[in-house]
Amino acid sequence: MNTPSAGTFDDTDIGGTAPSAAPIATVAPAAPAAPPADDLGFGRVVAQRSRGRLFNRDGTSTSTKYGLRAQRTERLYLTALQAPWAVFVLWMLGAVLLLNGIFALAYAALPSGSLMGGDGLGITDPFLRAFVFSTGIFTTTGSGPIHAVGITANWLVVIESLAGPLTLVLVGGLLLARLIRPRAQLRFSESAVVAPYNGARGLMFRCVNELPSQLTDLRANVSLSLYEVVNGKRERNFHQLTLERSQVALFPLHWTVVHPITDDSPLLGFTPQLLREAEAELLILITAHEETFSTHVSVRASYYWDDITWDAKFADIFAQSTGESIAIDVERLDRLDRLPEGTTSVPSSLELTKRD
Repeated sequence: MNTPSAGTFDDTDIGGTAPSAAPIATVAPAAPAAPPADDLGFGRVVAQRSRGRLFNRDGTSTSTKYGLRAQRTERLYLTALQAPWAVFVLWMLGAVLLLNGIFALAYAALPSGSLMGGDGLGITDPFLRAFVFSTGIFTTTGSGPIHAVGITANWLVVIESLAGPLTLVLVGGLLLARLIRPRAQLRFSESAVVAPYNGARGLMFRCVNELPSQLTDLRANVSLSLYEVVNGKRERNFHQLTLERSQVALFPLHWTVVHPITDDSPLLGFTPQLLREAEAELLILITAHEETFSTHVSVRASYYWDDITWDAKFADIFAQSTGESIAIDVERLDRLDRLPEGTTSVPSSLELTKRD
């Protein structure tokens, strides 16, 4: 869709030169033109120099920033927040056990007699006895009958008694941050499709909320990145797509986002070959109100040209349920019904005429 550019001031519109006796009027410089409505923030230089897709399927950016410090702590923190729960728990347990193992090796390396009082525990292995002692000091639960003897052993106890609670506080902080972090987890269909729509064609994809939390006031912003030949030069341009429905108030089941391919659509007259040559990419941003934490959340996604299926339509996602309620089967989100070849991959003659 072409967005009209903002008007600009041209000083050639001013009349002839004023007489020398009269004061010269000062004309304020024109305000800079407003950015186009379909500006995604990449800028012209980035859009033209970048190659391939701009976002991964999950919405993460493919770009890289150099010149910053390593930011290992920040990246580790973000990874801990975004990791699945099973991975997070395993990593935290592994980190705690690893630290206890390091202190246990230090205790076991001390001269004989540095750890006393463990004879009644029935533990004869020196490392295992040191590990049990280290765990008690690290977690502040107490080491039982085992106690340290000597300056070096007691210095290790002091160090571990400080490192242990600090580590547990950090782990607890990460756990709390994961629990109170507002988030939306939308699952998008494996592919977008160009399917029959209202006697013509439409580009569409489906999404569903995978979390039990409720999302309201959803808004979808879908843009299309295309390489086009302008004045004999091939350049990447962005088009904001007009949607059949760009927002929904409630989101109890699923949402099929549809872009009708009408006369003003940038996809008018397109075929799979043209889409591939244009290296098309569908850029999706969905924002919503998350009711659990009463805050706004956003989700990004991307479909590259080879993620778009032609001559197909989405299969029925609704399922039978008990009573009079409506239900969907999320496992059917990606299912497609194949159509005869050429149903949507070949545009109608009327569509080609309008495109030309």
